[in-house]
Amino acid sequence: MEKSIIIIGAGLAGLSAGCYGQMNGYRTSIFEMHDKSGGVCTGWKRKGYTIDGAMHWLVGTRPGKVFYNIWEELGAVQGKTVIDHEQYMRIEGEGGKVLTIYADIDRLQQHMNELAPEDKDTIADFIKAVRTCARIDMPVEKAPELYGIIDGIKMVKMLPYMRFMRKWGKISTADFTRRLKNPFLRESLSEALAGDFPDFSILFMLMTFAWLHQKLAGYPLGGSLELVQGIERRYLSLGGELHFSSRVDKILVENDKAVGVRLADGMEHRGDIIISAADGHTTIFEMLDGKYVDDKIRSYYDQPRLFPPLIYIGLGVARTFSDVPPSVVGLTYPLDSPTTIAGKEHRRLGVQIYNFDPTLAPEGKTVLKVQFNTDYDYWKKLRQEPERYKDEKERIADQVVALLDQRFPGLAAKVEMRDVATPITWERYTGNWRGSYEGWLPKLGNFLKNMNKTLPGLDNFYMAGQWVEPGGGMPAAAMSGRNVLQIICKQDNKQFVAKTP
Repeated sequence: MEKSIIIIGAGLAGLSAGCYGQMNGYRTSIFEMHDKSGGVCTGWKRKGYTIDGAMHWLVGTRPGKVFYNIWEELGAVQGKTVIDHEQYMRIEGEGGKVLTIYADIDRLQQHMNELAPEDKDTIADFIKAVRTCARIDMPVEKAPELYGIIDGIKMVKMLPYMRFMRKWGKISTADFTRRLKNPFLRESLSEALAGDFPDFSILFMLMTFAWLHQKLAGYPLGGSLELVQGIERRYLSLGGELHFSSRVDKILVENDKAVGVRLADGMEHRGDIIISAADGHTTIFEMLDGKYVDDKIRSYYDQPRLFPPLIYIGLGVARTFSDVPPSVVGLTYPLDSPTTIAGKEHRRLGVQIYNFDPTLAPEGKTVLKVQFNTDYDYWKKLRQEPERYKDEKERIADQVVALLDQRFPGLAAKVEMRDVATPITWERYTGNWRGSYEGWLPKLGNFLKNMNKTLPGLDNFYMAGQWVEPGGGMPAAAMSGRNVLQIICKQDNKQFVAKTP
């Protein structure tokens, strides 16, 4: 008789676990608190416009390369039009100076050398590191927890790169940009690489540029919603059950074995195996009452180092932006004077202009998105006074529109839609602890460390998603669900099966 698996959460990790569970002969049911799939990988529609809440690029969009097979197995990339941008980012400075981060690293090197010939050697070092990253093909076919001697032997091919990864993994973006002599290049590259994470390892950006250079990380037309809907269709076609508006309050445990879930409406559902692809804090300390933890888990949650939550300002504008080259993350420009938004001062504004995706807006119109890192506690306190909370969102929308009008004169008069999502919005709809969009912020020099997918003392239970994959991201979430099913199959002495539709 086939075993049953209950999965909590229909984000990427939950849908992935469900798909691979069905492929391997398990009977799966997913319970999702929201009325749609996706979790943090989401978008929302307002007045005929679609605001994308997650995707800039998707690693794994090139056939035959890393991650593509996973997206193919999940039905996420078939029939999709993929856009490979020529530019990653445009950084505008004073006096008409511009640094364009090109996806093609030869073109990028030439451009930076023209801007800052005095930094030619440092630029060459940076580009050489990107080229090295382009040769690294990380293994993703097998869950690391299942590696054996043979897998270790296969990993020997990675040895030449381990010294390189250790070296660059310990260099922060701030430390690297301080090597540059040219003030404009130093400040601009700091904006592009570091942003609000100056102590972030520069290795992440080296890998990103390597993927973009090789056209491994494009943008699937339609963005996050289309991606998730493809995976949802794949899951349902495999025979899985998907229950929306079904918040799980408790994981049922008998004799230290997970046996089911209790929903917010009191209904109980039993299963042989329980997988939580939901928020980690809620899972461990609310659904399981904090009974299955050790010192390592406590250390993560007692002194959390999280990706800071965001404010999203989505705008629908009745004009095109054909004069702005499409890019991965948009453009950033200096403001006429510093502006305080939600208690934080800003001297620049970054905006993503979706002039490359006509599916997100009516013909002749465009979606714009501005996002800021923000303080969760600021918004949590403000939310206790609904009118003040609402007024602050409106005030921020007014500020952003006015600031964009400085760069694009006449824009303010053409804004047809405004929408502001705060960390509380993300918490309400996704359950993510403190509104963090990618969970744990990796530590410098410790960027590959993962957490256990099981909890101490609890059987028949697994966790998947960004809360067990520090660094987060869409590929990591999808791979996490896949890896959990590999572990379960191993436990049940089954050969893991993965197939494309």
